[in-house]
Amino acid sequence: MKDLTKAEEQIMKYLWKLEKAFLKDIVDQFPEPRPAYTTISTVIRTLVTKKFISFNTYGRIKEYYPLISKEVYFKSHFKGVVKNFFSGSISKFAMFFTNDEDLNVSELEDMKQFIEEKIEKLKRENE
Repeated sequence: MKDLTKAEEQIMKYLWKLEKAFLKDIVDQFPEPRPAYTTISTVIRTLVTKKFISFNTYGRIKEYYPLISKEVYFKSHFKGVVKNFFSGSISKFAMFFTNDEDLNVSELEDMKQFIEEKIEKLKRENE
């Protein structure tokens, strides 16, 4: 899956939130000062070309909708980050976050609980 530029990702975030939207609806999501309609329209055409979004046509107006879910995109993007920055190792990625000084005990305990639950689930499935 191709990566999105920052502008493309921003439009996708709005479209995931709205589920279906006309150009005006997407433009209205941007904070002031908003980018020009033509700028957003150009990015949307690129997203259509990349097959991230599609549209229904009503006369001369198009209603856009995502072809790829936020979860599917995030998973693919996350795998790329792990591959590029952590040599493909999820363990190295996890260690990076556990060494983060901004994590408090509660957050670390939540991570530990999640990991322990996942281990138990996998053990039950492999029995």
